[in-house]
Amino acid sequence: MRNLHKTLIAFGLLSIFAAGCKKDEQSIDTEYPVIDLSIANAFPQQCATVSRGQKFTFKARFTDNAELGSYSIDIHHNFDNHSHSTEVSDCSAVVVKTPVKPFVLIDTFQIPAGQKTFEATNEITVPADIDPGDYHFLIKLTDKEGWQTIKGISIKIN
Repeated sequence: MRNLHKTLIAFGLLSIFAAGCKKDEQSIDTEYPVIDLSIANAFPQQCATVSRGQKFTFKARFTDNAELGSYSIDIHHNFDNHSHSTEVSDCSAVVVKTPVKPFVLIDTFQIPAGQKTFEATNEITVPADIDPGDYHFLIKLTDKEGWQTIKGISIKIN
């Protein structure tokens, strides 16, 4: 009985020790995914102009060291000249104004499983009856582990 008791204690301690061990550091993804707007025909670029009632094509390349997950596009007005752009240069902003019918688009897209590189291409229609002016175009890229990169671009809608 005494040997059984010692064996159970030893097994319990071994189980605790094994559960407390860290995973191999090389298997843990700690890198952020990358949004690349330097590829040919990437759009929009900082300070780009798009027109009401027209379509444009969003194009970017996404990469990750392990596996990509999803991306989202967020277009919203910047009529109050707020900032969360990740670009170094600013576009010339117009006078602060009150929105009447601003354009808002938020959409999420899944990237096929197992991809380390993905070229995103999405056609976006800008309604004809929205307020023209300064807008933000945010790209949010998330990898399979949950790391996220955000790229903010200032655009104009005329």
